[in-house]
Amino acid sequence: MSDRQTETDSSQTSAERPTLILLVRHGLTPTTGKVLPGRAPGLHLSEKGLAQAERLAERFQGLAVDALYTSPLERTRETAEPVEKATGLTAEAQSDLLECDFGEWTGEKLKHLAKLPEWTAVQQSPSSFRFPDGESFTEMQYRMVEGIQRLRDRHPGQTVVCFSHADPIKVLLNHALGSHLDHFQRISVDPCSVSAISYMPGRAPSVLRMNTTDGFLSDLLSD
Repeated sequence: MSDRQTETDSSQTSAERPTLILLVRHGLTPTTGKVLPGRAPGLHLSEKGLAQAERLAERFQGLAVDALYTSPLERTRETAEPVEKATGLTAEAQSDLLECDFGEWTGEKLKHLAKLPEWTAVQQSPSSFRFPDGESFTEMQYRMVEGIQRLRDRHPGQTVVCFSHADPIKVLLNHALGSHLDHFQRISVDPCSVSAISYMPGRAPSVLRMNTTDGFLSDLLSD
């Protein structure tokens, strides 16, 4: 068999397999659940978050991973490090995986923001809301969907792990489920949780896992 024929057969085989996208939220930080940190630099994992990241890497035993991508922020890169060691891969920074741009709300305490009249829109009608001098939820969802599409095109039939943030992961899961953006706040994505979406050309996405925080991930390939 010629090399060209072998390459063609390999390409066809990859095209027949789903592309598996695993979405990992970063581990706990000192401000998780207290502050809206957004894209401000300098926020690192807490000791508990570092321990979560080590346990996360153990979950990848037996799962063949082809590529790692991460939001450029410190807390996601640190979450990816144990998985890099476990897989022998280096995570590539991707701006599409960044946290939402919260604009003027960046760094504000959540208990203060929850008292604002705009908070109702954030929770109940996010499709109509834009953060002051920042990003809208619609723009964030478009960014995530397009970014994952580019990774799917780059890795057809492969398994890709993406380290990101709660809201970007939630809006992507929401899109894969075919739900209206106003419903995305009904989805929970905990620190260091793993969600998984299977993409097969010509078919609707299949959400295989949502917000899992324990158990090995190797059985995903048999789903």
